[in-house]
Amino acid sequence: MFDQPWGWLALGFAGQALFSARFLVQWVYSERRKRSLVPVAFWYFSLAGGATLFTYAIHIGDPVFILGQSLGVLIYTRNLYFIHKERRQLAQVP
Repeated sequence: MFDQPWGWLALGFAGQALFSARFLVQWVYSERRKRSLVPVAFWYFSLAGGATLFTYAIHIGDPVFILGQSLGVLIYTRNLYFIHKERRQLAQVP
């Protein structure tokens, strides 16, 4: 059933756990504030999980998985860029 070395399987499962945890983070964050919000941690979990799954996808050589995760990693990185750019700009406002 499992034709991958255990280390690679562990990496794949860890990536999936990180990626799935982002929804839990967003849910708890929104519940505490009583409205739908996306915290910055959501994007960090997305990036960490997506990058880990991308690495695993390359290892197993699945082009569909590789394409899906590579696009996601670009989007998560871009969102974090916008967030940090806005924070820098707000910090410079007198």
